[in-house]
Amino acid sequence: MAVRLHHIVIDSHDLPAQADFWSRALRWRILSVRDREIVIGPDEHAPVGICLMPSPDVKTVKNRVHLDLTTSADDRDAEIERLLSLGASRVDVGQTGEESWDVLADPEGNEFCVVRAKATLIR
Repeated sequence: MAVRLHHIVIDSHDLPAQADFWSRALRWRILSVRDREIVIGPDEHAPVGICLMPSPDVKTVKNRVHLDLTTSADDRDAEIERLLSLGASRVDVGQTGEESWDVLADPEGNEFCVVRAKATLIR
């Protein structure tokens, strides 16, 4: 069998707070809570989830890997506002303002993007 993606791992200072943010942001469930990891996902049988693991490291630079989230074109602005109300913040990583995405960060500063729906992008 070939390898396949299992979890996206996010290093965290406050596992429960980060699990709460990401599960609410994605409307996923907390699937597993252990001393050194919390796993969230849409359900137990989903092919990919997010695993939050403890790290004492302080985030100092832009993430080299980040999540891109999307929604329908009609819901995009409302979803961005919902994410901000959950604790996300807007961040500047050098964008020009002409991009088809907005850059946000989770409560611990990990960047992610909310991209326009694929149907609205010009190919």
